[in-house]
Amino acid sequence: MKTRYLAKVTIAWTMLALVSCNNYLDLEPTNSVSDKLIWTSKANAQLVVNNMYEDVAYLGNYNTGECLAGMTEALTDEFKYGDMTYNSLCYIPSEFAYGGAATLTTSYVSTYLGSWSTMYRYIARANQSISSLRKYGTMSDEDRDEVEAELRFFRAFYYAELAKKYHKVVLYDEDMDKYKKDTPLTDEPQVYEFIYQDLKFAAEHLPVSLAPNGRLTSGAAYAFMSRVMLYAERWQDAQEAALQVMQMGYELPDDLGAPFTPGGKGAILQYCYNKESVTHSFDNYYAPGGDKELQKNSIDGGYGTPTQEMVESFELKTGGKPNWEAWHDAEGVTGTPPYEQLEPRFAFTILYNGATWKGRTIEPYVGGVDGYAQWKVETKPAGRSTTGYYLRKLVDETHDFSVDQRCTKPWTAIRYAEVLLNYAEACYRLGKTEQALGALNQVRTRPAVGLPRLTGLSGEDLMAAIRQERKVELAYEGQYYWDMRRWKLAQSAFSNYRVHGFRIVKNADETFTYYYVECDTEDRHFPAKMYTTPLPESELSSNKSVEQFPEWN
Repeated sequence: MKTRYLAKVTIAWTMLALVSCNNYLDLEPTNSVSDKLIWTSKANAQLVVNNMYEDVAYLGNYNTGECLAGMTEALTDEFKYGDMTYNSLCYIPSEFAYGGAATLTTSYVSTYLGSWSTMYRYIARANQSISSLRKYGTMSDEDRDEVEAELRFFRAFYYAELAKKYHKVVLYDEDMDKYKKDTPLTDEPQVYEFIYQDLKFAAEHLPVSLAPNGRLTSGAAYAFMSRVMLYAERWQDAQEAALQVMQMGYELPDDLGAPFTPGGKGAILQYCYNKESVTHSFDNYYAPGGDKELQKNSIDGGYGTPTQEMVESFELKTGGKPNWEAWHDAEGVTGTPPYEQLEPRFAFTILYNGATWKGRTIEPYVGGVDGYAQWKVETKPAGRSTTGYYLRKLVDETHDFSVDQRCTKPWTAIRYAEVLLNYAEACYRLGKTEQALGALNQVRTRPAVGLPRLTGLSGEDLMAAIRQERKVELAYEGQYYWDMRRWKLAQSAFSNYRVHGFRIVKNADETFTYYYVECDTEDRHFPAKMYTTPLPESELSSNKSVEQFPEWN
């Protein structure tokens, strides 16, 4: 959003007080003159709605709304935080990934992975707004429907976040007379039906526009529906929602970076920042360590870095995976890894030894300007990489810290490539093999990627290809952890393993030796109970109609 979309409207929120640590609403009367005035025109109502756009960014990787510990990719084989300080974005993500029974308590998981209280605060705001709009709205029917469509999209957005984490939730709608203190949980199918109806209304009443200008559109509602219905395992609804988007005229851009630029082609919903009032700090945390010395980044950078496991997920330009076995040598290999042979999304996503960044060469080796630090031995890397890599995707290469510390790269919440992959998965589940392959190939064979077309795949081979494509195409966009969780693959994939990287040493003859190193000192584990996020103690103590989920007792 631009600044004008972020105005704070204090007069509208006096009625939205929540009891502390309780999702039961203690609402003040809503018949005040100010409340009535807000809903008399679309322009006034938009001032309330505009505040909700910030929630889209709150749940993205530029913020910690998804996981207070850090990017959820760090709970998988994709990413590693390198600092041993007991803090978020430092040691806590690794401790979380190690999954010890003494660590993954209800309190710990609720604090770092839960979002119960925050989402219910947002839901209260949305429900009260819908109720007031229907009660006091005197604008035209068309305007009222569009405002309600925005409000219902956001309500669906909040409930979808709760459903993917908790499965069962306390379901409140806009009928404020039905609110009561002790309300039981609603089963998952009914929750997803509620979300579906909200998104259906939103899709049918929001404007149709291909421009990701920071406002909700019909395409954004259908695109989000295609994602959420995969979680619901409502394959037909997911396919139909994706097809609606595909028929609107969206296209995949020729430039991999386009969907991540303001208004860029391929983006469907973005949260836009500006340097005056609304910024973020993602670049500061994840830029290569050398940016501190060379551009005066106020933070060390390199807090989290990609793993060798993620690097090895990328295919060759000609298709298929390279053989990395020669580089899995703790004694060191002088041959350069096959970085230049990998498909374009690798270099777009990950900075490696010798890559170009801001007109210089990345030096993630021992003594290099970016540097290397051994995990746990050098407890404070101070910007040095513990894996031999740095994150490139989502970090703004045009950001000059010496000019401005503030980050303004937009958060792209939904983009067209994901919709195609949602469609491919839904078609696979429905037994529509050719349609699934067609959508999958649109993503992988587009000019920006250039991988060979897949043919003849069916059954588990086809689903494996869809999972592979989602992992590399949507890398570091906050989806991989939740995908593996909803597929029920996290327990097997994220247990009894350690992530790796390279300790790189520059030789006297300007060559390099690559030493394959473990970047964990203990195995990672994903216990079965982590498929469900525990209810917070605040809910259990204040709502006598709910009990903790059995796996957390």
